[in-house]
Amino acid sequence: MRRRWSTPSKVFALLALASGAGAFMLVRGYQARLEALRPAVGPLQQVVVAASALTRGTVLEPPALRIREIPKAFAPPGALTAIDQATGHTLGSDLAEGEPVTRTRLGAADAGPVASLVPSGLRALPVRVDVPAGSVRPGDRVDVLATFGGQRPHTETVAQSLEVLLVLRGGSDVALQSAHAGAGAALVLLVSSDEAERLAFAQTFAELTIAIAPAES
Repeated sequence: MRRRWSTPSKVFALLALASGAGAFMLVRGYQARLEALRPAVGPLQQVVVAASALTRGTVLEPPALRIREIPKAFAPPGALTAIDQATGHTLGSDLAEGEPVTRTRLGAADAGPVASLVPSGLRALPVRVDVPAGSVRPGDRVDVLATFGGQRPHTETVAQSLEVLLVLRGGSDVALQSAHAGAGAALVLLVSSDEAERLAFAQTFAELTIAIAPAES
């Protein structure tokens, strides 16, 4: 004896069929729109993207990257198409998850982890200062003040609005991933040649302190 469907069961079955048909039609419609747009956006192209949010100074390795296919018209200029093109390079700026990796975001392949972050025309100079832990991060801007002793003690501003490239901790260990400064931390600052000379002189003959500039809005 066959079991007869109740009225509610029939209604639910019909709703399920209708929902499935509606979903199928939506997908087909989406595919049709993509096909219609294909001449305008071009074929799909493989690009390398960040697998998760990455910070400036990160040395790129395969687990941090993945391949995504996007319309060729939407691929940014210089987008990498293979993960090995980025492997071993230092990231020159932050990347959001899923953001394409371009050649302009990478440091030179034969450059060290610090040199690859230094823009042309500038220098990276480590300056040891005593600042509270967590008060300075890469990207902040600081003024450097020098207090000279002797018969006429005085304080003067040696350089202004210098960008903090890196914050180093742990004595001589260069921890590029460090985001916070502790007591006696070394700040790697981006400076011009003239500023480098003034800071080198001040580090030799004076006690250095920094003033942190407000964040740009």
